[in-house]
Amino acid sequence: MLVAVAVALVLACAPSRGDDTVVFASGADLESANPLVTIHPLARQVQRHALFVTLTRLDSTLAQRPYLARRWEWSGDRRRLTMHLYPGLRWHDGQPLTTRDVEFTLEAARNTATGFPRAPDLAAFDSVLAVDDSTLIVTFHGAPPALPPILAELPIVPSHLLRGVPPGEFRRHAFATAPVGSGPFRFVRRDPGRRWVFERVADFPDSLGGPPRIRRLVIAVVDEATTKFAGLASGDLHVAGISPTMATLVARDPALRVVDYPVAFATAVVFNASRPPFDDVRVRRAVDALINRQRVIDVALAGFGVAADGAVSAAHPWHEPTVRPTAAEADALLDAAGWRSSGSEPRQRGTGRLAFTLLSVGSGDNAIEQLIQSDLREHGIAVEIRQMELGAFLGVARQSPRQFDALLTGIGGDLSLSQLVSMFDGRLAGGALDYAGYHTPGLDRLFAAIPRAATDSALAGTWREIQRVLARDVPVSWVYHSRGVQGVSRRLEGVQMDLRGEMATLVQWRLTGGAAGR
Repeated sequence: MLVAVAVALVLACAPSRGDDTVVFASGADLESANPLVTIHPLARQVQRHALFVTLTRLDSTLAQRPYLARRWEWSGDRRRLTMHLYPGLRWHDGQPLTTRDVEFTLEAARNTATGFPRAPDLAAFDSVLAVDDSTLIVTFHGAPPALPPILAELPIVPSHLLRGVPPGEFRRHAFATAPVGSGPFRFVRRDPGRRWVFERVADFPDSLGGPPRIRRLVIAVVDEATTKFAGLASGDLHVAGISPTMATLVARDPALRVVDYPVAFATAVVFNASRPPFDDVRVRRAVDALINRQRVIDVALAGFGVAADGAVSAAHPWHEPTVRPTAAEADALLDAAGWRSSGSEPRQRGTGRLAFTLLSVGSGDNAIEQLIQSDLREHGIAVEIRQMELGAFLGVARQSPRQFDALLTGIGGDLSLSQLVSMFDGRLAGGALDYAGYHTPGLDRLFAAIPRAATDSALAGTWREIQRVLARDVPVSWVYHSRGVQGVSRRLEGVQMDLRGEMATLVQWRLTGGAAGR
């Protein structure tokens, strides 16, 4: 009863609902509507697929297709890209969208003062020039191997509203919570901490996909798993992320279905390689080898995950396979490092035992941590689990010098180079190697070479070499690559979720049995 009341309270102040309104649950507020400063994953989905447009867009194979840019051509040396924009699109306040908006967006994203989280993807850009209202020229430092994927992932923002705002103030500007977009949905209202409301643009151009089939999209902030399930079961929510362990329960409801899909997100144990016991690579390699990844996936994730054999998912074309030591070889590594055990006693060296504290985020449910603890206990390694609130956890993770032993954390990325760069690069805040505080001149040189790669094969070769170094040094133990899990009303059709995100087919969504037609 209480969870049903909670759902009703979340939705109580939304505009009148009908069969043409889809309510999508978000575990947290969307943070900001400005794509230049947004980190929140669902907010990026809303920006890319509902509120704004991008120059190109990705199809289900992740190939780039025309969107705002209807066609383009390269110069002979492939250092200059000329793009031709759709000429008739307008911002939702009536102002025309032109190449000046594109020029402003790309330059603002390149400006270090903005703090754009995808800045590494723009390192190869040399200049951006608006020739006229619909013609744009982008020049590059070298010849990129392909059309930069960031063009499909960075929504264009209105220069007439943001040009006078200092880049460092974007996050605090009113636009962040009262945006003016140009996409298939326009912003209507925001109730802080509760919901965002968007309505379809009835005259959105057919050549850009046409108007959405649903009339209204409501993003409702619902953070409790039981509340999400109650909202799905009652029909008050149409889409809600669910815990993998609840997937069976959702699937039993004839009005619901479970959608699972690959996501650019990995879970890992990050070692502090600057102090004992993980300053010894033999200990890192042994602990990495002794984690039973498949058991973690089967027990804690109800099968919704893929065991990680290294830093990059096996589904990625640049994946470099990793062969870990066997359990017996891991025990031998620990012996060689001086950590001896007798029978079931903990491993010891001198007067100390082999033990460490594993920090993670959350409260209560620590199934993954306990499984890792159990795996290592069998080999004489004692693990103390300590769960923390997110802010405190990040404070410890980013503290310099690092004071923790090991962290269990998720590392997220995007579809293109940022999926790899932001997940691994030790020079970037929030990357796995940044958390580990792990830097070597060789790794830094490899990461610095990425933006300068002139061909796909050179890029792939660099990434494979990075993976070989990480497999050798093991600053991070990659546990599994995630799959997203959503509960979806069977009344909602046209939903396809994949690496592009949960809302990739938003304009095709429609509710059956209602008045949702165009």
